[in-house]
Amino acid sequence: MSSQYERWDQVYRKYPPEALPWELGRPRKVLIDLVESGKVKPGKALDICCGMGTNALYMAEKGFQVQGIDISPKATEYAREKAEKAGEEITFSVENAVYLPFEDEQFDFVFDMGCFHHISVEDRDRFLRGVHRVLKPGGKYLVVCFSYRNGPAWNHFTEEQLIDYLSPQFKIEQTEHFSSVEGDGAVRFFWSVLMEKGWHIH
Repeated sequence: MSSQYERWDQVYRKYPPEALPWELGRPRKVLIDLVESGKVKPGKALDICCGMGTNALYMAEKGFQVQGIDISPKATEYAREKAEKAGEEITFSVENAVYLPFEDEQFDFVFDMGCFHHISVEDRDRFLRGVHRVLKPGGKYLVVCFSYRNGPAWNHFTEEQLIDYLSPQFKIEQTEHFSSVEGDGAVRFFWSVLMEKGWHIH
């Protein structure tokens, strides 16, 4: 396992949850909108890089059967406690999202809040092939990732860049650009891309 991914556990151990910008303590609006609109229906869901499990918990409460994974043992510990307290049965495990340990065609929905944009450039194709593989035919994949409007960086994307990465394996249904006040009070810009599993892998 690469040390660049392992550092996430150090972050969760070093700082209290409320100090982590991406941990809002409530489910992401983009996920709520998708579920409420019926664009993603309850089924078997994978919350990839789930952090403290806030979004996984929301999906479980809405009738999804949820599996959450994160590279950080500390984050998954928080997530288990949260699910237990809420009385929801969610499976959380410590995994590297680049190497998904699941059977083919296992999930109806993969939720990716800030996972893809932290995957190193050389691992991106492998990561996306893994997501494609574990989705059932017709399964949905939602990516939420950093926008170029946050300033230049290796993982801040334009819409064109995202489409180039995602369209070989997924049928893109909608893209949306939005801003969010994050846990540290800063406004950050994101893309959300909703996709369906495509048949062809290039």
